[in-house]
Amino acid sequence: MNSKSISLVESISDNTLNHWIIDAIQDIKGKNILKLDLRKLDDAPADYFIICEGDSSTQVKAISDSISRKVKEKVGINANHMEGVSGAKWILVDFFDTVVHVFYPETRAFYEIEELWGDAIVTQYENI
Repeated sequence: MNSKSISLVESISDNTLNHWIIDAIQDIKGKNILKLDLRKLDDAPADYFIICEGDSSTQVKAISDSISRKVKEKVGINANHMEGVSGAKWILVDFFDTVVHVFYPETRAFYEIEELWGDAIVTQYENI
């Protein structure tokens, strides 16, 4: 990432970025959306985790694509890193301060990310 991209990321508010991520998830009917505010936790790898799930690997992939597309369109930044696209059971989309976890339901249940970060402030979003 070049210095221009870094300064752009720094100028975007967390609320703006997180809003468009959640909007992109809801566009593709992602379910069980949670935002974990990790800012008060000393050992957190990011400020926020956004967690959701799709009913199939096709939907999981579509949600991650929607997030990348909408954030680029509305905020003007690309994800720093994406993992898990080939298997589409758990796709991680990294925007530095916000990390998005898009899960297949059984994979989400197995890893229990919400429980690992149980001290976080949790915001739940409605399924659309």
